[in-house]
Amino acid sequence: MWRLTVGEGADDPYLFSSNNFVGRQTWDFEPDDGTPEERAEVEEARQNYYHNRFKVPCNSDLFWRFQFLRERNFKQTIPIVRVEDVIDKETASIALRRATNFFAALQSPHGHWPAENAGPMFYFPPLVFSLYITGHLRIIFSEHHRKEILRYSYCHQNEDGGWGLHIVGQSCMFCTVFNYIQLRLLGEEPDKDECFRARKWILDHGGALYIPSWGKIWLSILGVYEWEGTNPMPPEFWLLGKLLPFIPRTLFCYSRLTLLPMSYLYGKRFVGPLTPLILQLRQEIYTQPYNHIKWSPTRHYCAKEDKCFERSLFQKLAWDALQYFGEPILNSWAFKTIRNRALQIAKRHIDYEDHNSHYITIGCIEKPLFTLACWVDDPNGEAYKKHVARIKDYLWIAEDGMKMQ
Repeated sequence: MWRLTVGEGADDPYLFSSNNFVGRQTWDFEPDDGTPEERAEVEEARQNYYHNRFKVPCNSDLFWRFQFLRERNFKQTIPIVRVEDVIDKETASIALRRATNFFAALQSPHGHWPAENAGPMFYFPPLVFSLYITGHLRIIFSEHHRKEILRYSYCHQNEDGGWGLHIVGQSCMFCTVFNYIQLRLLGEEPDKDECFRARKWILDHGGALYIPSWGKIWLSILGVYEWEGTNPMPPEFWLLGKLLPFIPRTLFCYSRLTLLPMSYLYGKRFVGPLTPLILQLRQEIYTQPYNHIKWSPTRHYCAKEDKCFERSLFQKLAWDALQYFGEPILNSWAFKTIRNRALQIAKRHIDYEDHNSHYITIGCIEKPLFTLACWVDDPNGEAYKKHVARIKDYLWIAEDGMKMQ
């Protein structure tokens, strides 16, 4: 059974915490934990949620509540009050005291209330992708972790077989492709009902060629898409900042720290190992044979379910100019020194962010990108080991009270 552990203090050679990990939240699996009745209660809650998932999209941290209330032998002693059309002072007072009594029982010994960071359906797949590429997927995630990742995906799959941008969103190509590939990388077979319905949604909507830009980049990194089909992200951007109308450091922090590792991996044209599973995925998510696809035009493809607005003609022409004129020049032997220098500058920025954030990075979107960038640079290096050590903090940002500059 899963148990929420609230840190009491620990030392770790690869982790840093300004308060020695006091209050740090982790979920640990203990196979023999709990009584048969408690395990039955947990399983009943799981089944009840799964069968009612289209009516109740949020699980409300039920396991945490079960655990804390059980550990404190909580019994609600304040009676329920029924609210009529007019609420009097006494009714409001009783309701408030009842709620306060309940939430006081859920407070951790350190004063905070544990909670989950959930909702978006594109948070976890990139982490699975990066760990699969580095060969650490089954090392970092135990069998029980992998089972829970699958459970989360299945519980939030829409009736039409796809996944939305968030748990209550309509199906879109971005998250449907991401979650389908995640299922396959975690060992699910293509003929499993959930996989079959997801693949059908993808193919019925044109195939993975219509995934939006972030999706194209991640699929290229994974090896189930070609870099030629992504819009250029030249790392020279980090060299020319002061010559542009805007400079990189003025970008919104999340945009800047997503573009940074993406441009680094783009500049290297990095592609993960082409395993048999990756080669099989190439045949599963497209409506035509992979080797027959003309990749360059697909840069502008985007499923209507994912499209927030139409790109302007000027923007498309700018992308095309970079694709057909800029990149051939920047990749030529004459500019090789400049490209290498740009990659060095980008990596320097990555290293600075890692050091500044103690390898948590600014958010869960950036975490797998920074992890992968460190692995590409040095698979056995200390930087990659420190990133891997912070996987448990993947969705918990700055929980140790450190100051993010």
